[in-house]
Amino acid sequence: MASVKIGLPPIAPVDARLFILGSLPGDASLAARRYYAHPTNQFWRLVGDVLGERLQSLDYEQRLERLAMNRIGLWDVVASAAREGSLDQAIRSAEHNLIDRLLGDYPELRAIAFNGSMASAIGRRLVAADYRLTLIDLPSSSAANTRPFSEKTQIWRELAHYCGSTSLRRA
Repeated sequence: MASVKIGLPPIAPVDARLFILGSLPGDASLAARRYYAHPTNQFWRLVGDVLGERLQSLDYEQRLERLAMNRIGLWDVVASAAREGSLDQAIRSAEHNLIDRLLGDYPELRAIAFNGSMASAIGRRLVAADYRLTLIDLPSSSAANTRPFSEKTQIWRELAHYCGSTSLRRA
């Protein structure tokens, strides 16, 4: 029987312009209580490329500071679910996060990017239609997604349009 996994809270500066939403953190991330903690996940390399920094070489708190300075928030579309292992395809009985409240909580939000097809499928249903938001589908940063890194990078670079430096303020 699959155990129930409970996701992580959102991490974002109060003036976030972009949220990157995953599905539900994998077991390594949940155990570490850190987003994208599995060493083979390409998230920090991809976002680092967008920002022109080597985020993967920084410690976790420094990575989060760089995201905040660039007005990027992290969260997931699934709050909790039964899941054996870490793969999205194994998610069952999902409870969803209140993604539609992001606009009220982050009034400068301009875009939501979905990290992977499951995050997109669920997230697009959870986001109320709003002309102020751009919704972006990204190839998953998971190593289970075998698309070449160079192709992922080209698509992820679209996020640069929504990033911007600001003073560090954590929500």
